[in-house]
Amino acid sequence: MYRLLIRPILFKFDPEKVHHFTFSLIRFLHKIPFVGSLINSYYEVKSLKLEREVFGLKFKNPVGLAAGFDKDAKLYQELSNFGFGFIEIGTLTPKPQEGNPKKRLFRLQEDSAIINRMGFNNGGVEEAIIRLKKNNGVLIGGNIGKNKITPNEEAVNDYVICFEALFDYVDYFVVNVSSPNTPNLRELQEKEPLKALLNTLQNLNLKKNKPKPILLKIAPDLTNEQLLDIIEIVNETKIAGVIASNTTISREGLESANKSEMGGLSGKPLTNRSTEVIRFLSEKSNKSFPIIGVGGIHCAKDALEKLDAGASLIQLYTGFIYEGPKLIKEINKALLKKSSV
Repeated sequence: MYRLLIRPILFKFDPEKVHHFTFSLIRFLHKIPFVGSLINSYYEVKSLKLEREVFGLKFKNPVGLAAGFDKDAKLYQELSNFGFGFIEIGTLTPKPQEGNPKKRLFRLQEDSAIINRMGFNNGGVEEAIIRLKKNNGVLIGGNIGKNKITPNEEAVNDYVICFEALFDYVDYFVVNVSSPNTPNLRELQEKEPLKALLNTLQNLNLKKNKPKPILLKIAPDLTNEQLLDIIEIVNETKIAGVIASNTTISREGLESANKSEMGGLSGKPLTNRSTEVIRFLSEKSNKSFPIIGVGGIHCAKDALEKLDAGASLIQLYTGFIYEGPKLIKEINKALLKKSSV
């Protein structure tokens, strides 16, 4: 129903306005008695065979929602009813910021893709915490970044502020230095600044009574040499793992009219590259750390390929928008079918 009826209607309107409309609609529906339970009973696939224990956390299934969809932790409880095993909120910054000027979100329907140049628009970490305090059993990842006005030389301070503020309210952290939409942010992926940032956070983490897993989200545009550096950095800093991958700045093979828009590209054009990155990291590291696979998952086959390539968990974003919530159910059913073979 979503793909044949709902999506064609939604796709006639501005994508950012549609995003806010669907948030309002989902929130409204969940205020009706029993609707949340009905949605959950239809979409969630429950089985012990789907459970995963990764970096010390137990996931009820390996399919998560990637950061960027629920930036401000406004709808994580309701979204979890669609069958997600975990929800990643953010990217959050210390101070609220508007992000880049609109229009900043573009559909590429012929390519089943999206280009965004949102620019870490969010209400700030403290505002999100107010909502996270109401969490009722949803496994939450906290994706953190720096404010646009913060120079790279002081970026570590922004990550520290977010880390300390969120520590009691999320289950794991994701350090985002790979978004192409904040000026000069990707420079923090260079070996020395990245090592300094991760060591700072890990040192703070290890002083806690119960340290939380810290993951690094990387760009798909890194060279093999840079990916080898990532493996070395993960092993040196002893962070928990990697999320592969963020959006790409590549425009290779696109057909849509909006293909020249600036920003990060997500969706089907990223499917193969993100899987290649997962496989490279897994093989070259001898599976020494977990990987969360994200990028271009539009069907169960895409998800299985990423898991087979070495991902321990996967996340959806653009595929969730194009294919609808049934995609989560289809992936989990395919995983169950595979486990019973």
